[in-house]
Amino acid sequence: MDNIKTRGQKIIKAIIKQKAVVAVLVLLILMIFPDTNFYSSYNLINVFRSISVLEIIGFGVTLTIIAGGVDLSVGGMVSLSGILVIKLMDYMPMVYAILCGMLVGAIIGVINGFLTVHQKTEPFIITLGIGMLLKGVSLVLSNAHPISCANPVFVEISNGLLFNSVPYLVIYMLVLLAATHFVLRYTKFGRNCYAIGGDYNVAAYSGINVVSTKWMTFVISGVLAALAGILLASSMNTGSPNYGDSIPLLVCCGVVVGGVSFSGGVGGAFQSFFGLLVLQLLSNCMNMIGIGAYVQHAIQGIVIVAIIWMDCFADKRKREAV
Repeated sequence: MDNIKTRGQKIIKAIIKQKAVVAVLVLLILMIFPDTNFYSSYNLINVFRSISVLEIIGFGVTLTIIAGGVDLSVGGMVSLSGILVIKLMDYMPMVYAILCGMLVGAIIGVINGFLTVHQKTEPFIITLGIGMLLKGVSLVLSNAHPISCANPVFVEISNGLLFNSVPYLVIYMLVLLAATHFVLRYTKFGRNCYAIGGDYNVAAYSGINVVSTKWMTFVISGVLAALAGILLASSMNTGSPNYGDSIPLLVCCGVVVGGVSFSGGVGGAFQSFFGLLVLQLLSNCMNMIGIGAYVQHAIQGIVIVAIIWMDCFADKRKREAV
């Protein structure tokens, strides 16, 4: 009897720790009852396709947050990389243009890392400022207008289908999800990220190269944001300076909802995946049952605040128990 009780307590604790997974399951159960097309294959594939770009950005942001930082320049990078690649394709082959776009993402990551890690400035303010700078560059390059692409091969990168059913965007997302999970859980670099986020000074005293490791998280975040911007431009057949406006805060909210702690050292790729999936599923469910856009924003805000409050409350109870 005691064993059953102990197992039950462990199961309850595991469920409480995975709030985003529970939220996803609750939404899936609730959508059984309304008479909608929610469970059609078209809608479910569209949910994953719609969230793919944000997930790819989220994996990079997750690395920076776990290591005790944050990257809010990703929105500007998404706008700039898509516009830049479309413009560069007028002067060079598509592959080289894409590589140049990702190289710019790496350079922005180096700059973010230099200013926040090497110079020990506040990452929230610095990356937000860099994001605004990138937004300005995007506006100048595009003359504040969307730029269309005439290359059908570029459009196929995101809009193609595997086996005529699974979008390439979803495949890219799943591959990067697996890669990010592997790096965080099974490599020295990933373990060092957790150690740095847990306690920067202790990690430094233990022999970890804290500067280069944390710096590298910003580089990876910049590259993934640039890749996401290129994929978004391919998906929409257009580069636009407006694409990244709401991305930084939305991604940060999503990864935190999933269980990645802003204090660092806690979280993972799958937590971020489910956190962002909760927000997309919630939006899709509300669209299906006909809730207005303004009310949707209010409900999303309530859900985000509620989940994060429960997480903070659980941490407080844990500290009090100790």
